[in-house]
Order: sequence, then structure tokens, then C-alpha cells
Amino acid sequence: MLDIICKVCYNEEKRLENGMKIYDISQEVFGCVVFPGDPAPVKNTLRSMDKGDAINLTHFSMCAHNGTHLDAPFHFINDGKKIDELPLSKTVGYAYVADHEGTVSEDDIKAILEKAKKACPESAKRILIKGKSTLSLEASRVLAEERIDLYGNESQTVGPEEAPRATHLVLLGADVALLEGVRLSEVPEGVYLLSATPLCLGGAEGSPCRPVLIEL
Repeated sequence: MLDIICKVCYNEEKRLENGMKIYDISQEVFGCVVFPGDPAPVKNTLRSMDKGDAINLTHFSMCAHNGTHLDAPFHFINDGKKIDELPLSKTVGYAYVADHEGTVSEDDIKAILEKAKKACPESAKRILIKGKSTLSLEASRVLAEERIDLYGNESQTVGPEEAPRATHLVLLGADVALLEGVRLSEVPEGVYLLSATPLCLGGAEGSPCRPVLIEL
């Protein structure tokens, strides 16, 4: 069995070497976008070799929702799953990237899901929206009914910035992981392999992450 696993790993490594494209869809942390009212990341250099120290050492602090991050149900639901309780299978797997500007309506999301299912049924479980978009409450209900695993967009919140609660309650109430603040400008529409695992922050409602999309 170990022999088989090693061969699979070797073949995957060779595929990466031979031109499989990996898209980093995260924001750089210290220059990231911050949701209004949240504290911004702060970097503090504790040790510096340029100043004669033996090592370089950085201390930093940040909000769990700075830059590119995941929301767990506990963010809006007090008895909901916390980030360390979120099944990692929700954040790793096939995903569909769709291009959309403006509000994502009920009809829009139904059309996106249909395209994803035709391209690869498994990719319809994880939907990423490329462009400046906001998910409508009606569209969030469609996704909740579909029991998708993950929804992501480029904004720092999936719903309207001035009133995000209702959309979050619908999606998080259906155990949909929310990947907010991604960067997809360089990513064409289509099916990818997504890896967007959060940090294991025990008891937290969210986590920063560095998601990648692998071109298939």
C-alpha cells in the first residue's frame, strides 16, 4: 500500500513540474483589506540580523477576518461549529470559478450552479465568484438548499457590507463555509482543485488562510 501511495505522490509531483498551474488567491496579510471597524494586522520585528541579532524573528497580531479568511458558523450562530470543528473536506476539493459583477440574484446563482454541474458535478459543491459582487439573500437560500460545502467571493463579506447578517445566517445555518476576500483576477472561469484549509484556532469563529487553486 505504501508503494502505491509513493507512486501516486511521485506522479503528482511530476505533473506539477510539467506545467500544472497553481493560483495563489490570497491577499498579502500586512497590506490586506480590512472590514470596516476591524483591527488591521500589526507586524513587530522582535529580532533582526541586520541589527546584530543571531536570527530574524517576527511577532504579529491580527483579526481572524482580516484579508483572505474563512467564516465558521460560530461567527453568527452561538451554538454553531467553530473553525477547528469545520470539516476540512468542505475546504478542499473541486471548485467552480464563475465571473460575475454586481448582485448575484437567485437566477444568477442557479445558472452558475448549472454550469458547474455540467462542467464537473463535484465542483458545484464549492463556488467562487470572480469580480466585485454581493450575494443576495434569495441566492443564499438557493445555495443553502443545495447544501453546498463552500462559497467564496472577493469582497470581505458575502452579503451587503452595510447589512451582512441575514445572508450569513442562511449560509452558516446550512453549514456552508464562507471564504471571503479571495483574489481571482488572474483565474479564468472553470473547474479547479481548491485547497483553503484554515488555521486550527481552537474555539475561534474564523481564521485567516492562504487558499490556492490548481488548474486541472
